[in-house]
Amino acid sequence: MKGKLLFSPIGMNAAFKRLLRKSSWEESRVSYWVTRSEKLIRKTLNMSAEEQKQEIEAAGETPIFSYNQTDFVKDRVAIEVQFGKYAFVAYDLFVKHLAFYVGDRIDVGVEILPMKSLQSQMSSGVAYYEGEFYNVVRQGRGVPAVPLVLIGIEP
Repeated sequence: MKGKLLFSPIGMNAAFKRLLRKSSWEESRVSYWVTRSEKLIRKTLNMSAEEQKQEIEAAGETPIFSYNQTDFVKDRVAIEVQFGKYAFVAYDLFVKHLAFYVGDRIDVGVEILPMKSLQSQMSSGVAYYEGEFYNVVRQGRGVPAVPLVLIGIEP
């Protein structure tokens, strides 16, 4: 509808970042190496990044650098504020939070999403709490294998 004011995902993310940084929540990044060999990935999974690279090279494979990053970590809690597209929420829940949990860096992951009432006042394609909550519940207990807290915010 022409002339209707919408909430800005970029502006809201910036506000969360400003407020959480004030409370000592910091970005965290975990680097690792991957390769095309499943057997080698399984062997190197719990090694340090340096050991992973050496083991992959020693096996004659090509190490590929990768990393997982989360925006806010403090006291073994990770927070992702997600006002982006649907796919980013699944990545947060099933990759980021899980990687930090399995890597023993966090005990719980927190995902902050707009409720449908807020999402309907944002740009298109933004995920919303009720839909993502449904997706998690549908997976069944224990999936993803990381303790999660989903938080929905309203206007």
